[in-house]
Formats: sequence, structure tokens, C-alpha cells
Amino acid sequence: MAETSTTAPRPLCVDLDGTLVKTDTFAQALLLLIRTRPATLFFLPRWAVGGLAAFKRRIAQKITLDPAVLPYHSGLLTFLHSEREKGRELILATASDALPAHAIAAHLGFFSDVIASDGQTNLKATRKRDALIARFGEKGFDYAGNASDDLPVWDAAQGIIAVNPCAPVRRALKKRSARIFEDRTPKPAAWLKALRVHHWLKNMLIFLPMFLAHELTTPALYIKAAIAFLAFSLTASAIYIFNDLFDLHADQHHPRKRRRPFAAGDLSLLAAAVVAPLLVVASLSIACFLPSAFMTVLLIYLAATTLYSWRFKQIALLDVMTLAGLFALRIFAGTAAYGIETSTWLIAFSIFLFFSLAMVKRYAELREATQENPESVRGRGRGYSAADLPLLAGFGAGSGCVSVLVLALYINSEKVVQFYKTPAVLWLLCPLLLYWIARVWLLASRGELSDDPLDFAARDPQTWLIGALSAAVLIFGSL
Repeated sequence: MAETSTTAPRPLCVDLDGTLVKTDTFAQALLLLIRTRPATLFFLPRWAVGGLAAFKRRIAQKITLDPAVLPYHSGLLTFLHSEREKGRELILATASDALPAHAIAAHLGFFSDVIASDGQTNLKATRKRDALIARFGEKGFDYAGNASDDLPVWDAAQGIIAVNPCAPVRRALKKRSARIFEDRTPKPAAWLKALRVHHWLKNMLIFLPMFLAHELTTPALYIKAAIAFLAFSLTASAIYIFNDLFDLHADQHHPRKRRRPFAAGDLSLLAAAVVAPLLVVASLSIACFLPSAFMTVLLIYLAATTLYSWRFKQIALLDVMTLAGLFALRIFAGTAAYGIETSTWLIAFSIFLFFSLAMVKRYAELREATQENPESVRGRGRGYSAADLPLLAGFGAGSGCVSVLVLALYINSEKVVQFYKTPAVLWLLCPLLLYWIARVWLLASRGELSDDPLDFAARDPQTWLIGALSAAVLIFGSL
């Protein structure tokens, strides 16, 4: 496509949501309001009765987004700075409410005026077009937008700038002179990241009771375990989306989490609100092929993870205990899915080990936040302070050592001879596990461990070596 001249003296009017900012500021403010004041859910229908413009104004009066952390379109931002330096008049023209629009314009500092919804008129599509024509005249302005709602505005504009246009907009502008700005991650890659497919590895714990009970020759058990794995994985992905929506504002303040697809504006919030419930429905539908006990465990998992995302993760110690419990719940899910009894030794071992891993996750997050800005640690929605670091390390390392002790007691018990012909070999597992746990906490204390132990384990050669040695020990002990 040919490019529109950027040197014309005409004012340039710029849309906000999806154009200047890669997200929907109204939807984000609404999510933050629900997240911080859940009781407002009961008032939303009444507020919406007054019309969309009034609804936007009510939300804007209650929630103030931080303009400094919003995901701006970097290429467009650079272009606008350049145009302003040339003396061009820039106008922020948006259907968003005037309150957040003025705050964003003041933060950026290069808009000379703001035209926005005022609580009575929702300045969108033809209404925005009419307002701009009344202000600048037909063809008296250039316009930067992104969506189908902007097509009537472009009809009245002289110059056209399209930012991350969707397929219908591209087709509509195909025969028109327009400048295109692109700045977005490919949708498949963004969705894989949002669904946290690599975290499905945690759900392999569903197979654990079957393997440890040495029930490896019955194909029906593998089928049931695979179905349970898929159901749990879809539910987990739905919860990850819910969690990202709940934490959207906090993630945008985080140096690393702000690159998550929804915080970065790579995926729309509306799409998240549609996909997450569909994943839950798909998961529950798949679970119908398994015993009702598995459905009960899955529903408990869904409720617990939702509560964790909504509130428990903000409460010190309850957050890590919930995470440890969720890992153990996956083992119970395996038992419920294919009927193999879960050993009490396995449950005790899992609780202490997973508590240690949950604690190291929280320790790494807190240590990172403390190094960046100690005063803002509590503002990130967690129940910890910098002074808690030594205590968290003590809790976590101690719990890891207790898991090794539980393993040793199991090896020394009469239960072990039911499954292993050479149980003495299993003693080699204790130093291997103790070394791995100690190393994880040593790296965490040095700041060399990310806040995701699973990601660390997947990338760490020593973890793979220890895993292979442990598997060899179990196989040899069975012979």
C-alpha cells in the first residue's frame, strides 16, 4: 500500500484502545474494579442500564489505571513523537471516557486536546466521525485507528493510519491509501503462551499412583489416565487465563510478567473472557467419561484454583499451602480416574516436597521484587515483606528435608517390599533428592533461580541427570 504523507499540516486524530494502547482500557478498568471490589458485581447491571457512556464514566470514577505501565504501540508512539516535533497538532479521539483519556494524554505529553466520551455520549463510530467533522471539517484531519468501528471515521478523514488492523479492516482499506503499523505477536504463539501449555507437565502427576503401584500392563489404565490428564490440563489453562485477567494491572507493573499476552495487549480481553469458560466446559465434558469421583476432584481443583487466583494468593502462607495442596490433588485425581489406591507415604512425601517447591517459587518472586523496589513489595498483591525472606527460606528448605525423611522412612517400612525386590537400592534416592533440593534453594538464595521451579527443572541438565539416575534406581530396585 502507498503511504499517506506525514508532512501535511492537517491535525492527526488518534484512537486510544487498540491503537495507541494495545488493550481495552475500559475492560481493564472493569476487571480491576471486580478484582479489588468484588461486591460491585451486584451493582454493574444497574449501572449499565443508564447506557454505555454513563457506565464508562461510573467505572472511570471508581478506578484509575496507571498510564505509565499500559502497553503502548511502540512504533506508533515513536511516529507521534516525531510528528509532534514537526509542529503537527495531535488529538486523542476515543470512545473511552474522558477521565482516563485525559490522564493518558497528560502522561504522554504530546496531545494538544482530547475528544472522548463524556458520560452522556459514547463517542464511537459515526458519533466520533460527526464530532471530528464538526471540529475540523470534512477531510480536514487525518485519523489513526484499528477496528471496523473506525471505518466511518476514515471515510471522513483525509489521511488514513491503521494500527494492527484485523482482516476485515485490511480488506476494507485495500483500495485506499493507508499507512499500516504492525506490532503484535502471532496469535498462535500468544495463545500457547497464555494457555501455559508447558505447565501441563505438572499434570503428569496423575500417572504417578499407577507407576508407583507397578500397574503398567493394563492399557485401560493408560487410557483413563490420559483422559484425566487432558481434562486437568484444559482446566489448568482456563485458570491461567482467569489468573492473568485478575492480575492484569499487577502484571503490567512487573518487569517480566508485563510481557504476558494479556498484559502486553497481544491478546484481547474479550477473547480471554470467551475462551476460558469454553475450556472449562470442554474439561468437564471430557471428565464425564471417567468415574464420578474424578469429576469431584476436578471440581475441587477448579474451585481451589479460582479461590487462589482471586484471594488466597494474597494471604501469606495460605498461598503456598494451597499450591502444595493443588499438586497433591493431582495425585488424588489419578486415583479417582483409574482406581489405583494412593499410598499414604506418597501423599505425605508429596505434601512436604511440593510445599518446599511452592515456597521457593514465592521466595524467588519476593527476592526479585525486593531487589527492584523494596517499598513496593506489598503493593504487588502479595502478603509478604522483604523481612520475610529468611523465614521463607527456612520453611521451604526445612520442608524439603522432611520430604527426604519421609522417603527414608518409606524405604525402611514393610510396605516397600510389596513393590521392590531389592529395596536396599532405593536408599540411593535419598542423597539424590537431598542434593537436588539443597541445590534449588542454594540457587534461589543467590538469585539464580526464576520464580518458576518447573521451568528451571525443564531447562536444568543436572535435574535431568538426577531424574535419570532416580529412574534407574527404581528400575534396578524392582528387579
